[in-house]
Amino acid sequence: MTDEPDVELEARLEEKERFDPPEAFVEQANVSDPDIYEEFEEEWPDCWERAADLLDWDEEYDDVLVDDEAPFYEWFVGGELNAAYNCVDRHVESGRKNHAAIKWEGEGGETRTYTYQDLYREVNEFAAALRDMGVEEDDVVTLYMPMIPELPIAMLACARIGAPHSVVFAGFSADALATRMNSAESEYLVTCDGYYRRGDVLNHKEKADKGLRSVEADVETVVVDRLGDELTHFLGKRHHDYDELVAEQSGERVDPVSRDAEDMLFLMYTSGTTGKPKGVKHTTGGYLSYAAWTSHSVLDIKPEDSYWCAADIGWITGHSYIVYGPLALGTTTVMYEGTPDYPEKDRLWELVEKYAVDIFYTAPTAIRSFMKWGKEYPDSKDLSSLRLLGTVGEPINPRAWKWYYKHIGDESCPVVDTWWQTETGGMMITTLPGIGTMKPGSAGPALPGIDAEIVDTAGEAVSPGDAGYLTINNPWPGMLRTLYDNDDRFINEYWREYSDSEADEWVYFPEDGATIDEDEYITVLGRVDDVINVSGHRLGTMEIESAIVGVPGVAEAAVVGGSHEVKGEAVYAYVITEDGTEGGEELYDSIIENVERAIGPFARPEEIIFTPELPKTRSGKIMRRLLEDIANGEQLGNTSTLRNPEIVEEIQAQVSAE
Repeated sequence: MTDEPDVELEARLEEKERFDPPEAFVEQANVSDPDIYEEFEEEWPDCWERAADLLDWDEEYDDVLVDDEAPFYEWFVGGELNAAYNCVDRHVESGRKNHAAIKWEGEGGETRTYTYQDLYREVNEFAAALRDMGVEEDDVVTLYMPMIPELPIAMLACARIGAPHSVVFAGFSADALATRMNSAESEYLVTCDGYYRRGDVLNHKEKADKGLRSVEADVETVVVDRLGDELTHFLGKRHHDYDELVAEQSGERVDPVSRDAEDMLFLMYTSGTTGKPKGVKHTTGGYLSYAAWTSHSVLDIKPEDSYWCAADIGWITGHSYIVYGPLALGTTTVMYEGTPDYPEKDRLWELVEKYAVDIFYTAPTAIRSFMKWGKEYPDSKDLSSLRLLGTVGEPINPRAWKWYYKHIGDESCPVVDTWWQTETGGMMITTLPGIGTMKPGSAGPALPGIDAEIVDTAGEAVSPGDAGYLTINNPWPGMLRTLYDNDDRFINEYWREYSDSEADEWVYFPEDGATIDEDEYITVLGRVDDVINVSGHRLGTMEIESAIVGVPGVAEAAVVGGSHEVKGEAVYAYVITEDGTEGGEELYDSIIENVERAIGPFARPEEIIFTPELPKTRSGKIMRRLLEDIANGEQLGNTSTLRNPEIVEEIQAQVSAE
């Protein structure tokens, strides 16, 4: 038997630069009218009423947008609603109480299914428990859990009583937890005893307890028993067992607190260039409507779907496209606790087949891993249920896009390559799958209602094909409202003000480089600030450098991102040791250990290069661009502005010799 037809197919796909959505998909798509772009432009900002109409409101809003104090924009002003009601209650009331809301699979194969009625009961009972513990409206509750059902239940319980939640990714360290709790002034924590990772039992409570020792407030902690007899854990004076709390509230019902559209729904901390994480504030009306609208129009989610976003709820993708967007639309959202290659490399495809997944949304990092493992793994499973594929977290190269399109989607599923950020709340640049031609490697045009432009340093639009800075010229409902307790930083980090004779114009500056073509398709090139995107996780270089310099024997460090076949970007650290300290294996291991302890294993440097000096300008600024060239094995850029140009070649020679 020959594989020549497959080889010919690969060659044909390699040559092709444009792909149209299949007619069968267009016929059933939620959005298929190309006029939507023009309609949104003509009706802006009232066009966003379409997003608000996807929700149920306790009080109708008076104004779609108020921009009197730009860039502190307000959306759906005067409106009141509750996020938990919109994600749970209304589906129960509409007769869909027995429809599956969450299908969860543990790493070891154990399963739990929550119907909307089940979810309603659990959310109410835990909301009652939180209220009895003393949680009041506007109190920030920190959630530090892996991918277990109690995490979305806790999020919705918080939303039900009007208490914003702050989810901290379970992979973050104890120090990272403490930093975020102190920043949010959070006095409540929901965590778990532990969880499984590649067959190992991880003691999560031990890490949480360590973090709590550095939290300034007296914290009430709820502990979910995930592992049972696998891991013994003890509850202290301020600890409460989740199951006992819920049992005590059996049958309790809590009226959903009506929240102003501009009231905070949650905080999400993201890396910043100063090393201090930023608390991004998202609000109830604008965020929820935007998450629902993008889920409806871009992901084409329908209530009868089995939908799977293979992200972690600890990141914004999980908030918007595992919890709030899909549940607001009343669909079934799939959750998986484990990793893609455990116990076998066909694990994800086994779950797609098992749950007859219609829509699959994952990261390019994962897709590159799938490619590396081989097509035999997806080929061994029935993936015919799939009708739409998506990517998120970083740009996807054309080769990976085409592999995904062919081997996972069988050339019958549109692929939406989505660009957005924690701060945007939802997708901003991508094709609408029922309308747009797909160009592998290019995210696509800005969504309807999103005014994106690529500009030069003077703020002027660049010509097609030229690189520039991605900017967003109009506000949008899902946007962050500010940074928690730091309005000045919000303005300084995200906004540029341009003045003319008529008015001042505020432009959102996400600090990504990009190009735009003659069809207004945007290709995002990557960050232009000091943030590294490792497997879709944004890591501040200052945060990593601080962890390295905290190791005894380290005098100075510079961290850059370098290209990586699987991760997209990886962390490369250049380290100067103190006098009398050797940069050997022991110090290398200490640096790795401290980075993992301070931030998490995912921030682990790919390589550490010990050097007597770092390339610096005459003003003392580290030239990270040259260090990036070395990490990527590229030709060195201009070194004429350095006060020590010889060190660059020394570092380059050292790296080449290793």
